[in-house]
Amino acid sequence: MLTAFTASLLLITISELGDKTFFIAVILAMHHSRRLVFAGVIAALAAMTILSVVVGQAASILPKAYIHFAEIALFIGFGIKLVTDAIRMPASSCDTEVVEEAKAAVKQADMQLPKKTNALAILTEAFVLTFMAEWGDRTQIATITLAAGNNTIEVITGAILGHAICAVLAVIGGRMLAGQISERKLTFVGGFLFLLFGVVAAIEGA
Repeated sequence: MLTAFTASLLLITISELGDKTFFIAVILAMHHSRRLVFAGVIAALAAMTILSVVVGQAASILPKAYIHFAEIALFIGFGIKLVTDAIRMPASSCDTEVVEEAKAAVKQADMQLPKKTNALAILTEAFVLTFMAEWGDRTQIATITLAAGNNTIEVITGAILGHAICAVLAVIGGRMLAGQISERKLTFVGGFLFLLFGVVAAIEGA
């Protein structure tokens, strides 16, 4: 019904908009070269995607029935959690807690930069901050889950394209978009997508 490419593209794009990674890219782009920030961010996200797919492929040696039920459980579990979180969220534009976490991470990293910043330092800062922010994130777990039972090339291309879309939006128009993003609405949509893919996985398995 849904290809692995479509599933990973939609899940990543919706989940990453307004996420901590998104705001880290926004803040970095306000202080440094947008091209360097984008290069560092997308390199980190691509590396995380490939790592997640490798883990997913390693998990694929398990019996297909286990993988199938785990996929359904994870998607539906994430969906319920996101919808519940969205219901509890205030109707404000964006999650100020996430923004503050991103600001604190960037501020701490900036303190470790040399006085005369160079291209390599900016690339490294963007890469490390983004990679650490993505570690253990729901999109990483979703990528692992998709890769365990689907075409790896489709999962990789869909996920990296989704990350690239969010990175471009963050670096180019992030400052303007930040105040317009409704974290509550995006969380609702993300929760709905996870629930949808959980149902689709159950139907396809049947």
